[in-house]
Amino acid sequence: MLDQTPTSTAPLTGRWVGLGVAAAGLAVAVAVLLLGVTGALAPFTPAIFDPGVLVRYGLPITRTLHDLSAAAVIGLLVVGTFFLPPESVRRASVLEGIRLRVVRAGAVVARCWFVLALAVALLTAGDATGSGLSTPGFLTLASSFWTQTELGQTLVAICVGAALAAIAATVAKTVVGSAWAAALAVVTLVPLSLGGHAAGSVDHGNAVDSLLLHLVGVCLWVGGLAALLWTARALGPRLPVVAHRYSTLAGWCFVGVAVSGTVNAYLRLGSLSNLATTYGLLVVGKITALVLLGVAGWLHRRATLPGLTAGPPKNHWFARLATVEILVMAATMGLAVALSRSAPPVEPNAPDPATALLGYPPPPPFSFSNWMTVSYPSVLWLSVVALMMGLYVAGVVKLTRRGIRWPVLRTVLWLTGCLLLVFLTSGGPAVYGRMSFSAHMIQHMSLMVPAPLLLVGGAPVTLAMRALTPRADKSFGPRELVLALAHSRFLGVIGQPVVAAVILNGSLIVFYYTSLFQLAMFTHLGHVLMTVHFLLAGYLFIWSLVGIDPGPKRPSYPIRLVILLITMAFHAVFGLSLMGSAALIAPDWWHALGQTDDAALLVDQQLGGGIAWGAGDLPAFLIGLALVVQWVRSDARETKRWDRQAARDDDAELKAYNERLAAMAQRDRKR
Repeated sequence: MLDQTPTSTAPLTGRWVGLGVAAAGLAVAVAVLLLGVTGALAPFTPAIFDPGVLVRYGLPITRTLHDLSAAAVIGLLVVGTFFLPPESVRRASVLEGIRLRVVRAGAVVARCWFVLALAVALLTAGDATGSGLSTPGFLTLASSFWTQTELGQTLVAICVGAALAAIAATVAKTVVGSAWAAALAVVTLVPLSLGGHAAGSVDHGNAVDSLLLHLVGVCLWVGGLAALLWTARALGPRLPVVAHRYSTLAGWCFVGVAVSGTVNAYLRLGSLSNLATTYGLLVVGKITALVLLGVAGWLHRRATLPGLTAGPPKNHWFARLATVEILVMAATMGLAVALSRSAPPVEPNAPDPATALLGYPPPPPFSFSNWMTVSYPSVLWLSVVALMMGLYVAGVVKLTRRGIRWPVLRTVLWLTGCLLLVFLTSGGPAVYGRMSFSAHMIQHMSLMVPAPLLLVGGAPVTLAMRALTPRADKSFGPRELVLALAHSRFLGVIGQPVVAAVILNGSLIVFYYTSLFQLAMFTHLGHVLMTVHFLLAGYLFIWSLVGIDPGPKRPSYPIRLVILLITMAFHAVFGLSLMGSAALIAPDWWHALGQTDDAALLVDQQLGGGIAWGAGDLPAFLIGLALVVQWVRSDARETKRWDRQAARDDDAELKAYNERLAAMAQRDRKR
């Protein structure tokens, strides 16, 4: 089935096309069968709201094919970009040969994904409005659904994302271009999670976040294995290396899928007793499939991967086991579609409007002790911070084993910054930050300055550059990705202190003096994007001033100090403008929470302005102090360099300078 010589010039063979068709057919059959058993495909009651057989059967079928195509696109682009070696080490950054064919295959599948996304949007409109596709006035109803409902807008966003991924994969000529295409495909999973079966949960935020992590893990896992099987014959002797790289990714995906799936299932089930319900039995089916796939992965690591270097017949077992995995994965994705179309045993009914908006019960009245102890764990941010801490510690351990010393202070700063980020996103600042403007401003200012200041001090890019090793085959691995980002033209522009200051300060005006703040309060995605933006904007600004990590050439220290002082002045003006404002920001949000005393809300808003005015003084002082220390050390290093130069050439430069002065004096005397 597989051999060690690249006898095929193209990775596509009829056998793998047949496997793809079989996997798709199996997934569709499982979805339709399970939905039929649960009664989800029965005609609607009353019949006037029944969209017809085409919608009832067509929606789960197209949704299954849509999800399979999304996984295939992501798998092809990720494998083609990050796993496959280049044809020539001298042209490692250029897509050619097998890498180009795989990325272009991803572009073709992305076009299919786009068409299927359009079909899902059309059929979902019929399902939501209870009208058949041939019903008079259907397009008018569908247009209203796509433009005026959150689910409809989500489906439109998925269509746009799939189209952009297809375009990017089609025009990509370098690995950087295909990496952008892969990133676009992964980002398209964000609206897909918003429109999934978790979107209606009471704990909306964690339900959506866990579903997003689940989708990313599944698509990388399933799509990556499919792409690996598809390219296996053409890879020949390079297959063992690529397979080991995929195995590492699959291990991470297994953990992510298991954890995120457990969280999401618990939020939907409510209790273990509900496992006996129809919905619970479908969850048990997914758990069983996950265990089987975990066993298959273990067998790969213990038996088939070590045998790949031995050639046939050893690698037959790898292909056969991977084929079985693909079929199990396809059946599981069909089961997941059936699960998304089934009603959970716990109805998502919030006891009050505030709980429905927040996703958690309103906290007790604000006090310092409550602010320090109340929490709402965020699955997304806890996962992100755990990954940040784990990778950093792993890098430090790797350097230590090589006998390279990494400064303890940098490790302490990074870990402290991570813990502060957990507190800001899952502790009292996050809980109370949506209940009052002043509490929100505490969270916001902490995300912009103290947390980034600690993280910048950890020098993560420098650690990554020292801990990661270059790939011998010149493929685009983690170290190469970090290098590409660090030396990109985009970072070279936004990494300048003036540009970073404009981004940081301009964001405050745009966010608080437009409808963006209210949008971020009402929508979970908007709130997450707000948190990410201000954390990165603060990190970028502080790194551009005092960062240790490599980046674009920075201006002199006096100019950087001036930029810092101007930024501090702007923050003071911004805070004073809020303190003197008579217009309430985001009144609809506060009123929706039941806070209708506009006078008290305005006082709280003015208090938030005072916090914005004074919150940056101590961090700005620390940044300024760091700048001065770096300035002094730079001068000291420059002085030592001049001293060493003088010792080598017997102070030739100073002697030449004195001789020029003497010659000038001699000319003056002659005059």
